[in-house]
Amino acid sequence: MMYDVIIVGGSYAGLSAGLQLARARRQVLMIDAGQRRNRFAATSHGFLGQDGQAPEFIAAEGRRQLMEYPTVTWLQDSVVQTAEQAQGFSVRTEHNGTLQGKRLILATGVVDDLPDIDGLKERWGKRVFHCPYCHGYELDSGRIGVLATSSLAMHHALMLPDWGTTTLFTNGVFTPDTEQQAQLDRRGVSVQSGAVRRISGERADLELDDGRVFNLDGIFTMSRTRISPLAEQLGCGMTDGPTGPYLHTNDMRQTSVPGVFACGDTSLAAGSVALAVAEGVRAGVGAHVSLING
Repeated sequence: MMYDVIIVGGSYAGLSAGLQLARARRQVLMIDAGQRRNRFAATSHGFLGQDGQAPEFIAAEGRRQLMEYPTVTWLQDSVVQTAEQAQGFSVRTEHNGTLQGKRLILATGVVDDLPDIDGLKERWGKRVFHCPYCHGYELDSGRIGVLATSSLAMHHALMLPDWGTTTLFTNGVFTPDTEQQAQLDRRGVSVQSGAVRRISGERADLELDDGRVFNLDGIFTMSRTRISPLAEQLGCGMTDGPTGPYLHTNDMRQTSVPGVFACGDTSLAAGSVALAVAEGVRAGVGAHVSLING
């Protein structure tokens, strides 16, 4: 069967793109491996109408609503290879062979490569975060640490005093210059030098190499992000973002390869459910318009 659109990734952006196409009565194939980026978090915030809901509830309800449309097929699988062909695109899956579509939407998200610090990975999405708008309020104006992985730590450090008492841990990778230190002083941010040894405790006790321990309510840090190799297989153009590459798209979220669209974290250097849903709308509409125009 030749689908009108194959969407790779069934999280928030992919679901949103699929909904636009389903309502246009197009034949849509959703392929999802079940690895949402925010699967480690207990609650999701900042999305109007869903604030405080569990991420898995939002995703499951979105899928339930999407699957009410008879032109949508859901495949729980991983795509391992994509290719352009005369009539559109083919995708080869891990368990269900090769499938074909006239258009392709990449909603594959990103993979977070976390700082290699003992105790951090276990607390990712629980006490260690990347988005203040998603998790800052729940720290209840408490003690917040910013773990530097690069000079981008300044971005977090200057934002987070609105959510609590903030300490920047330079971690041996970043030293504020005179102007940056003045900015931190104006925002009331304290600075602690030295490498971070581990994070432990029920909340987030941060220990430095010299033995000092800081009892924190939460920590914010920047991961490095990787996108799916599927885009590279197709030759899609990329842009260097602050934490890693992401796909370059136009206003309708078409990539540099005609007929291939992208949405969500894979094409936007920012991560939130609300933004992913909005970008999915644009990609779904963009793919539909391209089908109309041939």
